[in-house]
This record gives sequence, C-alpha cells and structure tokens, in this order.
Amino acid sequence: MKIYVESYGCTLNKAETGLYANRILGEGNSLVSAPEEADLSIIGTCVVIRHTEERMISRIQELSSISRVRVIGCLPPVSGGSLDSPMIEMLKPREFREFYSGLLDNVEIREPSIFDGIPINQGCTGSCNYCISHISRGKLLSRPVDKIAGQVMMQLRRGIREVRISSLDTAAYGKDTGNRLPQLVRAITGLDEDFMLRIGMMEPKNASEILHELLASMESPKVYRFLHIPVQSGDDRILELMNREYKIEDFTAIVREFRKKFPDSTLSTDVIVGYHNEDDEAHEMTLRMLDEVRPDIVNITRFSPRPYTPDFNAPLPPSNAVKKRSRELSDLHKDIIREKLWSMVGKTIDAMVVEKGKPGTVVARDAAYRPVAVFGDFPLYTRIKVEIVDAGPTYLVGKIQS
Repeated sequence: MKIYVESYGCTLNKAETGLYANRILGEGNSLVSAPEEADLSIIGTCVVIRHTEERMISRIQELSSISRVRVIGCLPPVSGGSLDSPMIEMLKPREFREFYSGLLDNVEIREPSIFDGIPINQGCTGSCNYCISHISRGKLLSRPVDKIAGQVMMQLRRGIREVRISSLDTAAYGKDTGNRLPQLVRAITGLDEDFMLRIGMMEPKNASEILHELLASMESPKVYRFLHIPVQSGDDRILELMNREYKIEDFTAIVREFRKKFPDSTLSTDVIVGYHNEDDEAHEMTLRMLDEVRPDIVNITRFSPRPYTPDFNAPLPPSNAVKKRSRELSDLHKDIIREKLWSMVGKTIDAMVVEKGKPGTVVARDAAYRPVAVFGDFPLYTRIKVEIVDAGPTYLVGKIQS
C-alpha cells in the first residue's frame, strides 16, 4: 500500500504524525510524495483556533476525494462528527492513547524525511479556560525514560543528529510516573553520540517545580540553550481569567534564572491578544512585560473561542481594537529581535547544519538555537565555525571561517 503523509500545528503533532506514519510504513507499505499516488493519506490535524480547524476539515475533504484518509491528532475527539464519509477514518482517542502506551516505543524510523521528533507524553496537567488541546488530548500519560532514550538511539543510528522532544507541556513529563524532565534530559544527553537536543514547550507552573534541577541538566553541551515558555498575557487579572495557575512574577522569575544560568540563550514565548475582558490597561501591561523581558521569539495569536471550553461564549473585544493590539505587539517584537540579531554581527560562533536553505545555502543552529543562513553546500549535521556578517528579520547570516 502507498502512503502519503501531511501534518499541521505544533511540534508535538508533527512528531506524532511522523512516528505514526513510520509505524504504518513498517507494515510493508511505501511512502509517496503526492496524494494522487496514494492508497491511504495520513493527516495530523490541529484545532487550536477555529480558522485552523476549518482548514483541516477542508483539506481532509480534498484528500478524501483522492484516496482513503486516516485522521489523527487533535481533530477526531472534538470535530470527528463533522466528517461523515466511508473514505475518512478518524483515529479514536482510545486508539491514540494505546499508541502512547507501548506501540510508540519500538517504532523503527524508516523514513527520516517524515520524522519530526519524539513525543514524550500525551495530555497535560493544566485546565486553561480557552484551551481545546487538553480536552482533545486527555490526562497526562508519560512514556518511560528508557523507551524514549532508546528511540533517540534509533534516530541517531539513522543519522539524524538534532534530537527534538515535545509534548503539550514537557515540564509536565513524569508527574504521573515520578521520573521528571531533568531525569529524561540526563538520560538522553548521557548517550555516547554527537548530537544536539532541543527541549520543547513547557508551561510556567510545572517548570517552576523543577527549575533548578532542569537548568542543571541543561548544562550539558548537547542541549540547546533554548527555552519555550508561553506567558499568554502580561496582566495577572487576565491570567486568572485564563486559569493559567501562575502570576507574571512566576514567569519572570523563570526567565531570570534561565538567563542567569545561560546568558547567551534564546527565549521563546506565546501571547494571546484579544482575550475576553482584555482592556487597554491589560494590553499595555503585556507590552510593558515584553519590553522588559525582551524575548527572542514571540508567537502572537488572536483569541479564538473553542467549543467545549469554559470561554466558548465569552464576549470578545472589538475586532478593530484586537487588530491594533496585535500590530503593536508585533511591532515591538520586531524591534526587539532586530536589536538582538544585529548585536551578533561581527561575532564568530560554532553551529551545526540542520537543514538545506535556499539554493546554494544551508541553515545552521548555534548553541542558543538561533538560525544562521550560510552560503555553501554542507552535509546535514556538519559542525561549522562561522562569522556573523549580516542579519535578516528572524535569522543571522554567517560566513564560513577556515
């Protein structure tokens, strides 16, 4: 059987889709590059906002007009009933949790081209009032440390030298088993191979519980100095409405400790703009917080009420006000990242090639996970030394040093 694969949304969803598809390929099937060639299309779906969900449904309908479709990810538990066709198979939540309960552990990575990382746990411990992901994913279910480390070895033997671990909240990992994220990081970095580890998104509440041990585990030179920790708002009142279970001072304390430990590092965060009851004062507090914290990456999302969540019927701010606030947040972030990237010009850094770029270039990542565009043709995962000679909107430009 010929298999076609697509995935959307967060790094967790892409990692799950890649491993699920590799398992199907392990049953004697082959991968094709276009749905027109496939007997079965596998699509990993996202429903984090309404527009994305609509795109997913439209794409599934398109694929089902060509071949059978198996739908995995976040859509089946919350919107599966909207697609009634004998050509469409929705993977049931129970089946997906079974995938995490053993089937995932020994998946052989047959096709590195569709491998996007390793999921470490299903579900989360939060109950944010706007979030549909924890509803679709269910309760926390962490995979064993040794099984994850074993899968890392599988990918290393396939020549993939950038290890990515992901979940809805990596800091929640192991709260159900006792082996927390720092133990997992140490197990992975203890492998006798040359690679770099990127730790995926973690929530402030759970990160606070393990912060000092986590930062100690990240001292390994195999770990990117990269922290993705969503703040969502700079106003404690809004955070309480969201049921985020932390205050701004908790978030800033994590950032302060991270940067104290790793001064040359990358901070990524997420902000929701236009949340219900957000007023100009709350927006100004978010702007002020971002200006003080100065994150390298800010993912800005307009609030989108999702079904089955407590905030589904909440009144929204006027759309023109939301657009204005979104633009102001975006403009501030552009100023921050421009200043940070240009401060790197003239420095010489070590980096690892992680992907092909535009014709005649490759993309490398330095120890802080900053992307560096480099002219030349180098094999993936080559270690290089580059002088930073320029900066783009979100990346550095490097020149090879002999």
